[in-house]
Amino acid sequence: MREPSLTGVVVVVVVLAAATAFGWWRRQRDGRLRPVDAPGPAPTSDSSPLAALGVRPGVVTLVQFSAPVCAPCRATRRVLEEVRGTVEGIALVEVDVEERLDLARQLDVWRTPTVLIVDAAGRIVQRASGVPAKDEIIAAVTPLLAGARR
Repeated sequence: MREPSLTGVVVVVVVLAAATAFGWWRRQRDGRLRPVDAPGPAPTSDSSPLAALGVRPGVVTLVQFSAPVCAPCRATRRVLEEVRGTVEGIALVEVDVEERLDLARQLDVWRTPTVLIVDAAGRIVQRASGVPAKDEIIAAVTPLLAGARR
Protein backbone atom coordinates (compact mmCIF):
# COMPACT_ATOMS: atom_id res chain seq x y z
CA MET A 1 0.00 0.00 0.00
CA ARG A 2 1.29 3.46 -0.96
CA GLU A 3 1.53 6.23 1.64
CA PRO A 4 -0.40 9.40 0.87
CA SER A 5 1.71 12.29 -0.38
CA LEU A 6 1.49 15.76 1.09
CA THR A 7 2.86 17.37 -2.05
CA GLY A 8 -0.56 18.54 -3.21
CA VAL A 9 -1.39 20.08 0.16
CA VAL A 10 1.97 21.86 0.28
CA VAL A 11 1.48 23.25 -3.23
CA VAL A 12 -1.99 24.57 -2.34
CA VAL A 13 -0.68 26.21 0.85
CA VAL A 14 2.23 27.83 -1.00
CA VAL A 15 -0.05 29.14 -3.79
CA LEU A 16 -2.53 30.55 -1.25
CA ALA A 17 0.28 32.22 0.72
CA ALA A 18 1.74 33.75 -2.45
CA ALA A 19 -1.67 35.02 -3.59
CA THR A 20 -2.34 36.52 -0.17
CA ALA A 21 1.04 38.25 -0.11
CA PHE A 22 0.51 39.64 -3.61
CA GLY A 23 -2.98 40.88 -2.71
CA TRP A 24 -1.69 42.60 0.42
CA TRP A 25 1.19 44.22 -1.52
CA ARG A 26 -1.13 45.43 -4.27
CA ARG A 27 -3.63 46.85 -1.79
CA GLN A 28 -0.84 48.80 -0.06
CA ARG A 29 0.29 50.37 -3.35
CA ASP A 30 -3.07 50.91 -5.02
CA GLY A 31 -3.94 54.59 -5.27
CA ARG A 32 -0.83 55.79 -3.42
CA LEU A 33 1.07 58.70 -4.85
CA ARG A 34 4.69 57.84 -5.51
CA PRO A 35 7.44 60.30 -6.37
CA VAL A 36 8.91 59.84 -9.82
CA ASP A 37 12.50 58.64 -9.42
CA ALA A 38 14.08 61.31 -11.58
CA PRO A 39 11.73 63.92 -12.98
CA GLY A 40 14.49 65.15 -15.26
CA PRO A 41 14.59 68.38 -17.17
CA ALA A 42 11.42 70.07 -18.28
CA PRO A 43 10.29 69.19 -21.80
CA THR A 44 11.46 71.86 -24.20
CA SER A 45 9.52 70.99 -27.31
CA ASP A 46 5.91 70.84 -28.35
CA SER A 47 6.55 67.25 -29.44
CA SER A 48 6.83 65.93 -25.87
CA PRO A 49 4.15 63.41 -24.83
CA LEU A 50 2.74 65.78 -22.21
CA ALA A 51 2.47 68.65 -24.68
CA ALA A 52 0.68 66.31 -27.09
CA LEU A 53 -1.86 65.61 -24.33
CA GLY A 54 -2.56 69.30 -23.81
CA VAL A 55 -0.45 69.96 -20.72
CA ARG A 56 0.42 73.66 -20.77
CA PRO A 57 3.62 75.12 -19.36
CA GLY A 58 3.19 77.25 -16.26
CA VAL A 59 0.19 75.28 -15.00
CA VAL A 60 0.17 72.48 -12.42
CA THR A 61 -1.76 69.67 -14.12
CA LEU A 62 -3.36 66.39 -13.08
CA VAL A 63 -3.33 63.91 -15.96
CA GLN A 64 -5.63 60.89 -15.68
CA PHE A 65 -5.27 57.91 -17.98
CA SER A 66 -8.52 55.97 -18.14
CA ALA A 67 -10.56 53.59 -20.24
CA PRO A 68 -14.31 53.60 -21.00
CA VAL A 69 -14.88 50.22 -19.31
CA CYS A 70 -12.87 51.05 -16.17
CA ALA A 71 -15.07 51.47 -13.06
CA PRO A 72 -12.24 52.81 -10.82
CA CYS A 73 -11.60 55.43 -13.53
CA ARG A 74 -15.01 56.99 -12.84
CA ALA A 75 -14.21 57.17 -9.12
CA THR A 76 -10.82 58.73 -9.91
CA ARG A 77 -12.47 61.30 -12.18
CA ARG A 78 -14.79 62.33 -9.31
CA VAL A 79 -11.85 62.66 -6.89
CA LEU A 80 -9.83 64.77 -9.35
CA GLU A 81 -12.81 67.01 -10.13
CA GLU A 82 -13.31 67.55 -6.38
CA VAL A 83 -9.64 68.51 -6.07
CA ARG A 84 -9.96 70.93 -9.00
CA GLY A 85 -13.02 72.45 -7.35
CA THR A 86 -11.22 72.78 -4.02
CA VAL A 87 -7.75 73.90 -5.12
CA GLU A 88 -7.51 76.92 -7.36
CA GLY A 89 -5.04 77.03 -10.22
CA ILE A 90 -4.76 73.42 -11.35
CA ALA A 91 -5.71 71.93 -14.68
CA LEU A 92 -7.19 68.49 -15.30
CA VAL A 93 -6.53 66.43 -18.43
CA GLU A 94 -8.21 63.06 -18.99
CA VAL A 95 -6.72 60.71 -21.56
CA ASP A 96 -8.45 57.69 -23.06
CA VAL A 97 -5.69 55.07 -23.31
CA GLU A 98 -7.44 53.36 -26.20
CA GLU A 99 -7.12 56.54 -28.25
CA ARG A 100 -3.62 57.52 -27.07
CA LEU A 101 -1.92 54.18 -26.44
CA ASP A 102 1.32 55.46 -27.97
CA LEU A 103 1.59 58.29 -25.44
CA ALA A 104 0.54 56.04 -22.56
CA ARG A 105 3.42 53.73 -23.41
CA GLN A 106 5.87 56.63 -23.68
CA LEU A 107 4.80 57.79 -20.21
CA ASP A 108 5.07 54.26 -18.76
CA VAL A 109 1.35 53.86 -18.06
CA TRP A 110 0.46 50.17 -17.77
CA ARG A 111 -2.93 50.19 -16.02
CA THR A 112 -5.95 52.37 -15.57
CA PRO A 113 -6.56 54.57 -13.78
CA THR A 114 -3.15 56.16 -13.60
CA VAL A 115 -2.78 59.75 -12.41
CA LEU A 116 0.29 61.88 -13.16
CA ILE A 117 0.98 65.10 -11.27
CA VAL A 118 2.83 67.52 -13.54
CA ASP A 119 4.47 70.62 -12.07
CA ALA A 120 4.40 74.07 -13.67
CA ALA A 121 7.73 73.37 -15.39
CA GLY A 122 6.17 70.41 -17.22
CA ARG A 123 7.85 67.62 -15.23
CA ILE A 124 6.02 64.59 -13.89
CA VAL A 125 6.73 64.71 -10.16
CA GLN A 126 4.34 62.08 -8.77
CA ARG A 127 2.13 59.28 -10.05
CA ALA A 128 -0.50 56.88 -8.74
CA SER A 129 -2.05 53.74 -10.14
CA GLY A 130 -5.55 53.17 -8.81
CA VAL A 131 -7.91 55.61 -7.12
CA PRO A 132 -5.86 58.18 -5.17
CA ALA A 133 -7.09 59.88 -2.00
CA LYS A 134 -8.28 63.47 -2.36
CA ASP A 135 -6.27 64.66 0.66
CA GLU A 136 -3.10 63.08 -0.69
CA ILE A 137 -3.47 64.86 -4.03
CA ILE A 138 -4.18 68.21 -2.37
CA ALA A 139 -1.09 67.77 -0.18
CA ALA A 140 0.99 66.98 -3.29
CA VAL A 141 -0.18 69.90 -5.47
CA THR A 142 -0.21 72.64 -2.83
CA PRO A 143 3.60 73.12 -2.70
CA LEU A 144 3.72 72.94 -6.50
CA LEU A 145 1.20 75.77 -6.76
CA ALA A 146 3.21 77.88 -4.35
CA GLY A 147 6.25 77.41 -6.60
CA ALA A 148 4.23 78.17 -9.74
CA ARG A 149 2.99 81.52 -8.41
CA ARG A 150 6.47 82.98 -7.83
